[in-house]
This record gives sequence, structure tokens and C-alpha cells, in this order.
Amino acid sequence: MLAGEASAAAAEVETAFAVPHDPTAAAFFDVDNTVMQGASIFHLARGLYKRKFFTTRELVGAAWKQAYFRFAGVEDPEHVESARAAALAFIAGHPVSELELVGNEIFDETMADRIWPGTRALAQRHLDEGQHVWLVTAAPAEIARIIARRLGLTGALGTVAESVDGVYTGRLVGDMLHGPAKAEAVTALARQEGYDLERCSAYSDSSNDLPMLSLVGYPCAVNPDARLRDHARKHGWEIHDYRTGRKAAKAGLVGAAVAGALTGAGLAAARARRHE
Repeated sequence: MLAGEASAAAAEVETAFAVPHDPTAAAFFDVDNTVMQGASIFHLARGLYKRKFFTTRELVGAAWKQAYFRFAGVEDPEHVESARAAALAFIAGHPVSELELVGNEIFDETMADRIWPGTRALAQRHLDEGQHVWLVTAAPAEIARIIARRLGLTGALGTVAESVDGVYTGRLVGDMLHGPAKAEAVTALARQEGYDLERCSAYSDSSNDLPMLSLVGYPCAVNPDARLRDHARKHGWEIHDYRTGRKAAKAGLVGAAVAGALTGAGLAAARARRHE
């Protein structure tokens, strides 16, 4: 009798804490500077460099672009596109399984500590409400899925790199998932999953993602660039800024940050040469 009552009580507690499923609402999060400080592709590049996927000169170029992005908080499409194109060249000829293994290691080494706690809490709020939470990013789909899985999210949409027989070719399947392409991907996913976009939320730092943000009923600017901040204020969108010392990102300090990043790259290269 006592055993039966204990079992029933346990079931009652489980029911009380069960997360209700909300099948028609979801949240879509950009990654770079929204979920994660800096650009995921540059963190990936640094990790690949440590594993001798490419040269010191290429790392220095990535370091400067990462420093500019991190301290100025501005996504330069030419910088990002060139870095992603270079990343595709780096992985050409490598097995897909290798990048997935290395990607998990790189997440632990350089990405985990750069997740914005505030944005992570926003994502958790949607999960707690029984909603699906997706990452939508121009980063490689394999890396995007690793980040989503490690954060306990539903899944990820990312740029798809072509592979043949499990080996990367160095080409893309379709276009990069950037700008309007994100809105198209979210629309397709909503149709596939049965989401009502008017009940959905989207989060980004960049005005490049206005097409995606404008799709949903609850758009939100996170660590926004100047154009997105202005747009969000004019339209009454929610704004969250988790950065500190934003006013320090003036031209002089950006230059100092770049110099520091390049110095760090040089030291890393020197250490690598001493161990060769």
C-alpha cells in the first residue's frame, strides 16, 4: 500500500514539473555575437590552425577579422564571406566525420566560454515553455549542430558544405545561409514543422538579419549593431545588450585590439614552430 502511494506521489510530482509541449511556436537564434561572443567561423579557424589545417599567414588574417568583429560589433560581409570561403578550402579533402570530431573539441576549447549567459537564458525560457529552439547561422551546418546539441537546443540550420562519399569537396550546396537566405530557411522549416510564424520569436545582433526578424511575431535585437538598434526602437522591438564597455570600442581601441590579436597569433605561430 505504501509502495503504491509513493509511486502515485512520484508520478504526481513528475506531472507537475513536466514541460508542456507548444508545437506551433518556436524561437530562432542567430549565432555570431548573438549566442556567442565573436564569430564562430573564426573560433573554428583557430582550432583548425592548431591542428595544422592551414598556415600562420591565414591565421593572422582570421585574427584581424575576429578582433574587428568582436570589438567593433560590426559584421563586415566581405570579411565573413572571405573567411567562410577560406574555411571551405581548409576542409576540402577532409572526412566529414573528422570535422565533427574536431568541432566538438573546438567547442570545448574556444566556444563554450564565449556563450552569452543572457542569450542562453532567453533560449532556455523558450525551452521551458515547451517550444522548439533553433540556431540559424551562416556557419557550417556541422558546427552549428554541435553548438545546438551542446546547448541542449532543438537543432540548427547552417551553410551546407558539399561532400562526396563522406569527404568535403570545398564547394557549397546552394548559397551561404546569410541575410535573406535565413528568412527563406526559417519559412521552409516553419512549413515543415507546422510553426505559426506569428507565434514565433527570432533573435539577432545584425541588421543583415532583418528579413528573418521581420518574419516572426516577436523579433528581438540582441547586442545589436547601430542600424538594427535604430530599427528595433522605431518598431518597438525588444532589445537586450549583454556586452560591457561598448563605448570602449572606438577606433583607437579597435586598433589596439587588432594589434593584440595579431601579436597573439604571432606568438602562437612561434610556439608552433618551436615544437615542429
